[in-house]
Amino acid sequence: MPYIPRTLESLARECSRDYSLVLLTGPRQVGKSTLFEHLSAGPQRRRVSLDDPVLRRAAKSDPGLFLQLHPAPLQIDEVQYAPELFTYLKLATDRGAPAGSYWLTASQTYSQMRLSQESLAGRVAILHMSALSQAELAGRADAGPLSFEPDALAERARTIENATPFEIYRRIWEGGMPGFKSGRYQNHDLFYSSYIESYVNRDATDAIPGVDRLVFADFVRACACRIGALLNVHDIARDAGVSDDTAKRWLSVLEASEIIFYLRPYSHHLLKRTVKTPKLYFFDTGLVCHLTGYSSPEILMKGALSGAVLENYVIAELKKSLQNHAQTPHLYYYRDKDGRDLDLVVEQEGRLHPCEIKKSNHPPTELAGHFAVLDKAALPRGTGAVFCLSQELSAIDRQTLVVPVGLV
Repeated sequence: MPYIPRTLESLARECSRDYSLVLLTGPRQVGKSTLFEHLSAGPQRRRVSLDDPVLRRAAKSDPGLFLQLHPAPLQIDEVQYAPELFTYLKLATDRGAPAGSYWLTASQTYSQMRLSQESLAGRVAILHMSALSQAELAGRADAGPLSFEPDALAERARTIENATPFEIYRRIWEGGMPGFKSGRYQNHDLFYSSYIESYVNRDATDAIPGVDRLVFADFVRACACRIGALLNVHDIARDAGVSDDTAKRWLSVLEASEIIFYLRPYSHHLLKRTVKTPKLYFFDTGLVCHLTGYSSPEILMKGALSGAVLENYVIAELKKSLQNHAQTPHLYYYRDKDGRDLDLVVEQEGRLHPCEIKKSNHPPTELAGHFAVLDKAALPRGTGAVFCLSQELSAIDRQTLVVPVGLV
């Protein structure tokens, strides 16, 4: 199937000119190995995958010999399975390994990956890859990160074709996994059921020895039903039939393997009555739709989860937009004990940008008044945005833009 250009390509090339080691992390099947293979200058770069149990055993038992038998330039996939390699990769770097000698991919962020950062600190460029973004799918991998500046948004609107509400929900339902979006796999439910089966059988069982796979799969579904909600561990545990402590451990596994992520509440000592509980989201909305039983975009658009999954989609796309340019996504939500809340707060270049996400073509103008809740924060309030299903970039006032979801 045709390769879909990725935003990270230019950054990965740049890192390979400066660093001996380049580590590309991200969830399974988002295209990490494919990106590196696309960037390979020629057949001289070898590729090994530690998914292979024979290679994994060799890398763990004698990492020095393993690197001798597989000399640089080398691509090592699923390197988290052999953290023993990190010390020897460090030695290779210290001995003057040329830039771009080792390309590494990893699908987990467990203790092994923390170990790699400690062992290789200052020696490795670490990039994060997500599922395909809207911009990449539109053929605009060169689009910069989303900005809240009116001029930048206007330019983005000129270069990225907008989408109808149905098209947005089709994107949400299909998700951003390259295997499905490239056309390699045709059946949506079969693709995602296989993805979950593969994840449970490999990553989850590695992290949780002896786990009941069926119970764990039910647990993942219980999480999917609560996207956009304040995290309630007890309710998720009850639905899955496990203890609260087990649910906490399993949530940490889902977060580490990037099935889920949290949106933390924005708080500051000047905003004393804010709540402290995070909100739960999934990295890919196509996976959410499969887990929650939505069989088509049409049904999803009319379903009870339509507002929450739109919110999940916008926040996930914002994360991609920033991470694809090696920018840390400082994303939060706001809620206080007086009932005032904001779906999203983006901290960018010293300002707080308040945002609402609405399943509406014409969001009410009174939403702009909600944004003043951040006026007492330590950082100044920047331009706010209402992300919605409108097909035109517009504004409620000078401080509040109306931004079509298709531009995120």
